[in-house]
Order: sequence, then structure tokens, then C-alpha cells
Amino acid sequence: MNSILSLRHYSHELIAHSHAHAQLVFGLSGRLELEMDGRGSQVLRHSLAVVPAATRHACGSPGGSLCLVLDVPSANWLCDSLGVHADNGLRLLERPHTHNLGPAQHQLVDWLAAGPIDDPVIARQGAALLLASLSADTPRPATAARLPLAALDAHIDRHAAHPLQVADLARLAGLSGARFHARFLAESGQTPMDYVRQRRLQLGAQLLRDTQLAVGEIASRVGYSSQSAFTAALVRQLGATPRELRREARDKSR
Repeated sequence: MNSILSLRHYSHELIAHSHAHAQLVFGLSGRLELEMDGRGSQVLRHSLAVVPAATRHACGSPGGSLCLVLDVPSANWLCDSLGVHADNGLRLLERPHTHNLGPAQHQLVDWLAAGPIDDPVIARQGAALLLASLSADTPRPATAARLPLAALDAHIDRHAAHPLQVADLARLAGLSGARFHARFLAESGQTPMDYVRQRRLQLGAQLLRDTQLAVGEIASRVGYSSQSAFTAALVRQLGATPRELRREARDKSR
């Protein structure tokens, strides 16, 4: 994937493939015949096709067509670029579908298609603006429950000694990894893995204060490969070494 936005001419030659990134295809002229996951559809002028990541699709245009194609770089890029619209943007890209653009959206598509989309700044900003506009039109669920933070905390504490992935936590929340990342960032102000690291250090600090376990043993229990790595992380996060934390705990107990 070389450019976020590109102009593509389609002909009678059939193209069939899938790709790891999501793709949006905006019709400019002609008619593009498109099949996604076995369902046929068309992309006409001022209409849009959403091709989710890894969706098998085939397309061709017997009479020829021109489209503006937006290749979404990654879920992280989308979250960083769309801000409050990120959750709706991820929802927009979850299923294959087509729909018509609104007047302001097709004006934006026409402007980008006629502009210098080989300029990386214009391409990035234009793609983000298009996605934000489309995401704003995507309805939110009637009730959007907050993330189950207590269950996530319990899972992190229970498995603190072992490697943890965002996908593990996303499954507890019933979300895809990308949706979970966006929701967690919006609700907590930090990434899931930053939260996991913070939780592990809080657990480690509590063990230092409440037990006489060796520092190396505590480091292992909260997922650090060495005592020195654990100590360095404590100093960065809490501004204190294991010895200082234990001394503070002893002083408070007197």
C-alpha cells in the first residue's frame, strides 16, 4: 500500500483479491461491478463501497469506470486521526456494504479527485476528513455500555506474571482488538498496554509494601524478566526504588 488516496481506472478485466487493510471505493464516473463475500453490488458516481480488511472481493467494469480509492493504513492510524469519531469509524469498516454520499461528501470527493492527492499531507488530511464525515453519519448503538473495568483489572491481576495481549482483554469486553483499543483510549485516556503496565507496577508496589518477598520474586510475579527491569520501571512510574517503597511502608506502620 503506497498511498492513502489514489485514482484508479477499472476495465472489463476482472480483479479478485483481498488485503490486510480496509478500503473505501468512491465512484467518480462509470459503473464498477463489485462482489464482496459473495454479494454483488455496484459503485456509481457519488456512491461508496466499504471493503473491510481481509474481505475477499472481485471487481470489474465492462464500460470502464474511474474511482477514488482510500486505503486505510491501520486501526491505530484511524484512531489517531479521527479522535472522537474513531469508534464510529471502526464500526463503519466492520462489514462490507455500499451507500450513497451526501452532497457535502461528494463535493469533497470531487475536490480531492481533482487535487494533488500525491501530496502526502493533502492525502492524509483528505482521507481523515472523508472518514470523519462518514463516521459522523454512522449511528451509535442505542446503549453503549462502558468497558467492564473491574473484570479487566481482575484478569490483569490474575495473569500478571504472564504475557498479556490487547486481544485477551478485548475478548473480555466482547469487542474486536481495534474497537477495544479505541474505546479504552476514549474512556481512560491511555492505551490498554499502558494501563496493563501501570496495573502491574501498582500490584508490584503493593507486594513490596505488604510482604517480605524478595524483589526478584515480586518482579517475576508481575511480569518482569529481571529485578533490574522492575526497579527501573518503578522509578520511572512511581519515582521510588523497591527499597524506598519498603522503607516508607515501615515508617508509616510505626
